[in-house]
Amino acid sequence: MRNKNTNKSSGFTIIEVLIVLAIAGLIMLIVFLAVPALQRNSRNTQRKNEVSQLLGAVNEWTNNNSGTLPATSAEQAAALANASLSFYKSNVTWAAGAQTNATTKDKAVIVTGASCSGSDAAAGSARSVVVLYTVEAGAGDQKLCQSS
Repeated sequence: MRNKNTNKSSGFTIIEVLIVLAIAGLIMLIVFLAVPALQRNSRNTQRKNEVSQLLGAVNEWTNNNSGTLPATSAEQAAALANASLSFYKSNVTWAAGAQTNATTKDKAVIVTGASCSGSDAAAGSARSVVVLYTVEAGAGDQKLCQSS
């Protein structure tokens, strides 16, 4: 007596192949949607780290110079000489007093004599320092203010 199942060929059916391709397509779609957000978050983290370095450099200068903030452009350059920057390497400006945050993603503004008021700098004590900067958000840019 012969078994009827011995003549069956082995392999994948079209349905099985289509299911595997559909699953692979969904995985690729999820990856392509997630990668830009991860890159944006990485850039924003680097920007925030550089702002912390800027504030640290100004605080170090102030501590080493009898509590005075850098006033001249030479002092300001010297204060930031040891900060390791990539986004803000050549785009750091200085201001004093109350300032509206008009920065772009590649620019930071160090404001002396100010405190953070939302995303802007309001008038503060003479020795206070804040940095105005901008990060990328999902639907545009977000302006931020960070104090020391």
